[in-house]
Amino acid sequence: MEKRANNPILPGFYPDPSVCRVGDDYYLVTSTFSYFPGVPIFHSKDLINWKQIGNILDREEQINLLGLGHSGGIFAPTIRYHEGTFYMITTNVGHGGNFIVTATDPAGPWSNPYFLGAHGIDPSLFFDDDGRCYYCGTKGRREGERYYGDNEIFVQELDIKSMKLIGESYAIWHGALRNVVWPEAPHIYKKDGKYYLLIAEAGTGHAHAVTVASGDSITEPFTGYNCNPILTHRHLGLDYPIVNVGHGDLVETQNGEWFMVVLASRTYGGYYRNLGRETFLVPVEWEAGWPLINKGIGLIESTVKLPNLPITPVDPLPEKEDFDNDKLPLHFLYLRNPKFENYSLEERKGYLRMRLAAEKLTELVSPSFVGVRQTGMSFVAETKMEFVPKAETEEAGIVILQSNEYHYRFVMRQKDGQNTLSLIRCKAGNEDVIKEIASQEHEKNNGQIHLRISADLQNLTFSYSYDNTTYHTLETDVDGRILSTDVAGGFVGNTIGLYCSSNGASSDNHADFDYISYKNI
Repeated sequence: MEKRANNPILPGFYPDPSVCRVGDDYYLVTSTFSYFPGVPIFHSKDLINWKQIGNILDREEQINLLGLGHSGGIFAPTIRYHEGTFYMITTNVGHGGNFIVTATDPAGPWSNPYFLGAHGIDPSLFFDDDGRCYYCGTKGRREGERYYGDNEIFVQELDIKSMKLIGESYAIWHGALRNVVWPEAPHIYKKDGKYYLLIAEAGTGHAHAVTVASGDSITEPFTGYNCNPILTHRHLGLDYPIVNVGHGDLVETQNGEWFMVVLASRTYGGYYRNLGRETFLVPVEWEAGWPLINKGIGLIESTVKLPNLPITPVDPLPEKEDFDNDKLPLHFLYLRNPKFENYSLEERKGYLRMRLAAEKLTELVSPSFVGVRQTGMSFVAETKMEFVPKAETEEAGIVILQSNEYHYRFVMRQKDGQNTLSLIRCKAGNEDVIKEIASQEHEKNNGQIHLRISADLQNLTFSYSYDNTTYHTLETDVDGRILSTDVAGGFVGNTIGLYCSSNGASSDNHADFDYISYKNI
């Protein structure tokens, strides 16, 4: 019987995957938009089990996210390797456009960015047999554009010594599908003397698709495959469990097999995609000179056949982070460029101390927030917090976050001089209190409280405890659907994190968090 592994290979908010192989090692990167640090990088020996080894954009001088919406920032990275150097190219939408960073060690450190002044988004690099490097990108507002989104894919030589584009720019394809927007996410490959161009079309929503073209020259117009699209789920209906498939990148194993990493989303509770766009794996064969996706099936499945590679398991992410180390784990996320002076793992050992910033979660700023991705449809997330509000402007607690305009905050604050536990909903930027209770026990308990968010698919429950044994429900059957991109818009998935704010006022207060745990159920 064929052995198979679970798909997605990276569950949760890991969109726009790109992959490269160096010997028998595989490296994969994904988009992060307005979260910091930017562009996680993963390593694998078998294409199935991935371990995060770093974050490529982990310094303020590499990445400016200030003032950007959740779906601004870092779009669609591509990772490539050439003669001892790793190259990651991406777009900072809102601050600078397309740029490259380099490293000799994929775990870092990576260089400061080389901004290219190139048009469009979704840049990629291709190194030809003669060592010349080509930039391949997406250009909108081109000459002869028929409608918004009538993009073209172009190539231009890149001098990797000066990190400047040189020579002429060549339009090589406008996509396979007539009157369909957004030919994007281009990647060029060379096989058996021919050039292949893989792109995404029709936008990153339900109609997403992967198409391919080929050419004998890298600068002449490519010819589309007459069986395009080679992968899509748009024809399977709104109730199919895996949707919006696209944005692929091919890789050949050292044993001659081919696979493609691709983004897609899993719906639940209706056509709602709270997890965002995730990274899936699909096998590829070549037939009559063209890539054939998952032969005989043509779809992404919830499991994938194992590559002919030694299976190399990696340790799963721990369900609980106790803040006992001097750094946060690599998979933790801040919003935009964090103010690191608001976070300390040193001032109280075994705790994450977060200072109440004046910045709010509802603003396009850098609030005191740190979180992890939601990776399952049903889960339990929890923290133990010590916090006594000193003013009615102050709050601290746990958050499930889709964006600054769509989230739930489960926080302790002060109201009418009393400590009050509040569940606050932010929907379309409008805040309302779903439920709150005055808590006389809170101060008696020295400000210690356990806060828990449980998800049974789209039904959320918010509960609390003072002894971590008896939990009390503040509210249940809270609708999680507002936390999907289908309601909120944008490109990100949910994160769950710790948060505190003085809501515009000055404050010298802080909240101490003993742990955060996240477990899929």
